[in-house]
Amino acid sequence: MIAVAHDSGSFVDRDIFEPEHNAYRDSVRRFVETELQPHHAQWEKDGIVPREAWLKAGEIGMLCPSVPEEYGGIGADFLYSVVMIEEITRANVTGPGFMVHSEMVAPYILAWGSEETKQQWLPRMVTGEVIGALGMTEPGAGSDAKELRTRAERVGDEYVINGQKTYISNGSQCDLIVLACKTDPAAGARGVSLIVVDADQPGFERGRKLEKIGLKAQDTAELFFNDARAPISARLGEEGTGFGMLMTKLAQERLSIGIKGLSACEAALRWTVEYVQERKLFGQTLGGMQNTQFVLAQLCAEVSQGRVMVDWGIRRFLAGKLSAVDASKIKLLATELNGRVVDQCLQFFGGYGYMTEYPIAQAYVDARISRIAGGANEVMRQIIARDMFRKN
Repeated sequence: MIAVAHDSGSFVDRDIFEPEHNAYRDSVRRFVETELQPHHAQWEKDGIVPREAWLKAGEIGMLCPSVPEEYGGIGADFLYSVVMIEEITRANVTGPGFMVHSEMVAPYILAWGSEETKQQWLPRMVTGEVIGALGMTEPGAGSDAKELRTRAERVGDEYVINGQKTYISNGSQCDLIVLACKTDPAAGARGVSLIVVDADQPGFERGRKLEKIGLKAQDTAELFFNDARAPISARLGEEGTGFGMLMTKLAQERLSIGIKGLSACEAALRWTVEYVQERKLFGQTLGGMQNTQFVLAQLCAEVSQGRVMVDWGIRRFLAGKLSAVDASKIKLLATELNGRVVDQCLQFFGGYGYMTEYPIAQAYVDARISRIAGGANEVMRQIIARDMFRKN
């Protein structure tokens, strides 16, 4: 039988966590098992996770754990975020958009927001009173942020914003949007700025909640801006520096996607190991057959290899040394592996694996977005190749 480490469901021993991280993991795991898992099937039908779940997550410190105490957080290191991502993934709870909120929205505000902006939003993001979304993707611009068409025109002490965003996670119930837009359309990448937009502003409108093949409980929506306004003080950093901010924080986003993808591999493999040891076929267990053992052993070796690389990336990030190229490598390998592992594991479940009541079926459809989100894997290959050829 393949041994699974007790701490995180990994198939290899890990040495990146301290006792306080393990204690936090126990707390998060209990919360996920009691407050999220029992309701997740209903949330999948509803297409949304209720705000009550966000508030409860805020109470135990699951939201924005890296936010400093002066803004209502606990000032924890990134490993607390790692634990949160791993535990939600391990439990196959794909609905709550906590990762987007905590690891993709809050970091922009914390890094480049004015003191006023930080005080206005971060404390309530920590508690779950306010839900954040990242407004980057448009109908004609996804992985290439230079092609954004959403326009923010400076009028007096405000920006007047017009444009459209799509595929926005948390879009149906977000209270704020970190919005990528053009403040100088003629300047290409140097004309991109990030502005925090209050969803209560006149001129902001939510479009339809989009129907997806997976991640059904995580609300995804279109957003429209029709002369919506935001004060100049809501801009993050200097005007025209948004593209550089996106490139900086995309490394963290892609690492987080890699962490999620690798954890999903481990979870799928664990479910399959348990299942094949119980499933009887031709007078023996499915797990007793050599083909089963060899396929799962190969997957276990590859997942273990992926775990080593992801944990290496986490160490690099903690040290402030994770490059955009290395984050792209981690995202590429972990998400490609995720797709292959859930596909091969589902095969062992036979017809049961095609039924949505089995976790492996949900994991199969949910895995597909990981090769698109955070920059399509084709873009990851382009980033890696560009760096490789530049150095040789």
